[in-house]
Amino acid sequence: MVKTLSLAVLAAIVLLLAYAATRPDTFRVERSLRIQAPPERIIGLIGDLKQFNAWNPYERKDPALKGRYGATTQGPGAQYAWESDKVGTGSLEITALQAPSRVAMKLDFVKPFEAHNQVEFTLQADGNVTLVRWAMQGPAPYISKLMGVVFDMDRMVGRDFEDGLNNLKALAEKA
Repeated sequence: MVKTLSLAVLAAIVLLLAYAATRPDTFRVERSLRIQAPPERIIGLIGDLKQFNAWNPYERKDPALKGRYGATTQGPGAQYAWESDKVGTGSLEITALQAPSRVAMKLDFVKPFEAHNQVEFTLQADGNVTLVRWAMQGPAPYISKLMGVVFDMDRMVGRDFEDGLNNLKALAEKA
């Protein structure tokens, strides 16, 4: 009986590991929101890292977060790094800014897991409303694939993106 149960557990583990290996090698999380403000107003809240952190949902998760800005905080080359027990350790760099429609960033995590992702904000004007899309993509190493079997990354990160976009909306529409 114990032997049969042990073999069943072992088979389940092997199946789980094999299933994880079949998952995609990359991931993408994207959310969007319509904001009642022109893209010219919104782009400044994204393309300046000090303004970005005023609505960044991850900054709000840990009031004890220790952040430091690079020599510049706006446009390509602007950098920000942080250390936090709640949201990890990493850095963010603006790699491209095409005002008023696009900001691209490089997002590197050191803790709790090493990750190197690309972030992109796109802004599309539609009358006096702007559709803002926040997307993140990157490689999915095997450990991420395995964790993805249990945790829905799109749902977890997507909720944070939704919170952030709602924070951005409140800030942009108030201005």
